[in-house]
Amino acid sequence: MRSIAVIGAGTMGSGIAISALDAGLAVLLLEQDGAALERGRQRITDHYRERVAAGKLSADAASSNEARLQTSLEWERLQQVDLVIEAVFEDMAVKQEVFRKIDAHARRGAVLATNTSYLNIDPIAAATLRPQDVLGLHFFSPANVMKLLEVVRGAKTAPDVLATGMALGATLKKMPVLTGNAFGFIGNRIYNAYRRQCEFMLEDGAWPEDVDNALTGLGFAMGPFAVADLSGLDIAWRMRKAQAATRDSRERYVSILDQLCEAGRLGRKTGAGYYAYVDGKQEKTTDAAVRDMVQQASAQRGITRRRLAPEEIQRRALLAMVNEAALLFAEGVASRPSDIDVVLVQGYGFPRWEGGPVFWARQQDRDQLENDLQRLAEEAGFGFTLGDLDPLLST
Repeated sequence: MRSIAVIGAGTMGSGIAISALDAGLAVLLLEQDGAALERGRQRITDHYRERVAAGKLSADAASSNEARLQTSLEWERLQQVDLVIEAVFEDMAVKQEVFRKIDAHARRGAVLATNTSYLNIDPIAAATLRPQDVLGLHFFSPANVMKLLEVVRGAKTAPDVLATGMALGATLKKMPVLTGNAFGFIGNRIYNAYRRQCEFMLEDGAWPEDVDNALTGLGFAMGPFAVADLSGLDIAWRMRKAQAATRDSRERYVSILDQLCEAGRLGRKTGAGYYAYVDGKQEKTTDAAVRDMVQQASAQRGITRRRLAPEEIQRRALLAMVNEAALLFAEGVASRPSDIDVVLVQGYGFPRWEGGPVFWARQQDRDQLENDLQRLAEEAGFGFTLGDLDPLLST
């Protein structure tokens, strides 16, 4: 493979382009809007200027990388490349429309990839006349820095296409992990279960900073609420709204994030989310507005708030991860338990010295682990499914 096209010149698309340029590939950056395309090109140029100024890259190497970048508004140019990566807005209809255009212009035999974070790739592939050539390549932001790459197998993805996706990961000096086509794949599915458990703990008595501090104390790079503010609460909000029609009303659902978004608190980019940001810096504690929302959520569920010790917060978060890992492994979403650990350590800030949720679980007393998971299920209530630990911990 010598050339790729990246469709979408935003932060993710630009990061993917830089990663490919650094690997010596020719890159076509394609957009439908001239201003957006120029911003993407400038973002890449600025990246290389900063690398040179910092002494991390020679001027000649930067110049060579930039020389292999082409930018265009013309879809016909897709005929020139071996692999196309779509990196546009996370919306099924938008992605399907993009793939119809890709199908019309990309050469026969080219590999077609979507960078979706959680969408089902089969309806995306079905927008083309060649679903066997479509796979998921889930990059993590910033794409030119993060080492993890989830390679997603669709129902009709051909074996050689999967092999090409894995090989591209190696070419880009990333850690490619093969995953089945389930909601959130490996990483986001486990992270979603982890974040949901952390939201339960808000209703039970913790403040966002209690949860974040407990988990950074364990060794996580950031706590879940600080991460949400950094990435933007509207991302999770949009995902929740997409799932609303299929959510059972009997399931325990914490609406605090929804209320924050409805109040315009979308995270750092709006100056407030779970935390307030004064001059761009996070306040050490949540403000009165957030505390009111949290207390109201507890009251509406009839919960008498209590203090949660850091050790309880840490264990409940880890147990939620282990349980979801057991479920997705049983479903065949992950091929090996070790893949789950690679994904969480390389893509989600899980403490390396703990090895990952599966490795951590294997170090625990088995009877105690099962008892704690049973208690977690009882507290979560309707809709919480207990996973079978045996296949996960014995394979």
